[in-house]
Amino acid sequence: MTRSLKLYIAGLVTMGAVALVVTSFLFPIDGRIAIRWDAAAGASEAERLAGVIFWTLVTLFASALPVRLPRGVQLAVSIAPLMAATNLGGPTAGAWIALVGTTEMREIRGRVAWYGTLTNHAGIVLPVVTAAAVMGTLRGDGNDLPMDLVATLIGSLVYFSLNLVIVAELVALKGGASFREFIMNDTRHFRTNVVALAPLGWLMARTFSLPNAGWWTTLLFALPLYTTRVAYHRFVEMRDMFTQTIGALAEAVDKRDPFTSKHSWRVKQIAVDIGRELRLSPDDLEALEWGGLLHDVGKIGVPDAVLLKQDRLTREERILMNAHPVLGAQIIAPVEKLAPELPIIRHHHEWYNGSGYPDRLVGDEIPRLARILHVADAFEAMTAARPYRMTPLTAEQALGELRKFAGVQFDPVVVDAFVKTSWAEGVPDAGRKMEPKLIPLIGQAAARMVDQQPGDPKPN
Repeated sequence: MTRSLKLYIAGLVTMGAVALVVTSFLFPIDGRIAIRWDAAAGASEAERLAGVIFWTLVTLFASALPVRLPRGVQLAVSIAPLMAATNLGGPTAGAWIALVGTTEMREIRGRVAWYGTLTNHAGIVLPVVTAAAVMGTLRGDGNDLPMDLVATLIGSLVYFSLNLVIVAELVALKGGASFREFIMNDTRHFRTNVVALAPLGWLMARTFSLPNAGWWTTLLFALPLYTTRVAYHRFVEMRDMFTQTIGALAEAVDKRDPFTSKHSWRVKQIAVDIGRELRLSPDDLEALEWGGLLHDVGKIGVPDAVLLKQDRLTREERILMNAHPVLGAQIIAPVEKLAPELPIIRHHHEWYNGSGYPDRLVGDEIPRLARILHVADAFEAMTAARPYRMTPLTAEQALGELRKFAGVQFDPVVVDAFVKTSWAEGVPDAGRKMEPKLIPLIGQAAARMVDQQPGDPKPN
C-alpha cells in the first residue's frame, strides 16, 4: 500500500467517524421513522429504535445477492431503502443504517482486513450524512409532497455522486484505473439505473408513514426490488454470453496458428490503452475491445496452407491472405450489435498513405478506430515470434518502426498516443503472461467488489 493511499484511507475513516459522532449528537432521530405502538402518543425512544432496526434489516435484504456487471462491478438495490430511511429518520438514522445495513458476509467472516472494512463503511457514511443535510434543507417540514420528492431525488443524487468520487479516488490510488476512467467508463452501465431507484425509496418512505398502513406495507416493495434485481441479472447474463462468444470466436481463430496464441487479446489490450490516451468515449473503447478480439476473424476462411506457411507467400497466396478483413466484416455483418466494429475489422490494414487494403483509403478516410487498431496490431506482431521471423523485435525496436512509418503506414497522432502507453516501454513481454482480469470494486447500492483484497474500496 502506497503512502498516499494510506493517508487517504486514514483521512476518509477519520472523517467518517467524526461525521457519525457529530451527527449523532447534533441531530436526534426523527420520530417519523418510528414504528408506532401507540398512534395517539408521541414516538418513544424504543419506537424510534425499532424503526432504525427495521430499516437496517430492509437494507441488509436489499444488499444481498448483488448482480455482477461488466468490468467487475456488482449492482445491488439498497439505495432505495437507504434513502427512504434517511428521508424518514434524518442524518443520524441514515448514517447508522448505512454503517450497519451495508455489512456483508465477507466482512463478518474476516475475509476483508479491518482497515478495508473501515474504509468501505466510511465511504458510505460520509455520502449519507451529506445527502441527509441536502435533503433536510430542501424538504423543509416535509408536508409539501412534491418538494419532499424533489429533495429525496436530489439527496440521492448527491449521495451516489459523492460515493462514486470517493471510490474513484481509492481505485486511482490503488492503480486499478484512473479517476476519470472509473467515473466515465466503469460506472456507465449502472449509474442511471441506480439513481432511478431513488423515487422507489421515496415511495417506500411515504408508504411507511401512512397512518392506516404502517411499517408492514413497506415490505410489499420487496417484490419490485427483487424484480429489478432479476432484470439486471438477465441483462448481465445476455451480455456476458455475448462477450464470451466473441472471446471464444477470437480464441478459435488464434488457435489455428500456434504463433498467434492470445494475439487478439493482446491487440485488444494495446488498442484500448491507446484509446484511453486519446480520451475516447466509453462506446469507442468498447468497440476497440470487441473489434480487437475479432479483427482477424476472417482468417477462418484462409486455407491452412496459406495461413501457416513459413516461407514467403506467392502473389496468389497474398491475395487470399489480404482478403481476410473483407471476409471478417462479412462474417460479422449479420450481428447488429457489432455494427460499430465492422469498420475496424474491414479497415485495420489500410495504410495512412493509401497503399493498404482492402479499399486503399487515405488518411482520415480510414475510420479512427481502425487506425488505432492498425498500430496495436503491428506492434504486437513485431514483438512476437512469427514463422517468418522467429526472433521478435524488442519494444524499442518496434517503436522505432512505428515512428519510421508514421505518416506512411500509421496515423502519426495514434503513434504519438501509443508512445505514452506502458506498452512502448516493454510491457508486451509481461502482457503475454497475463490473463484478462477485471478491475475489482465493491459496494451495496452502486457496486460490489469482486475478489476483494484487504483494504479495497466499496462504493455504496
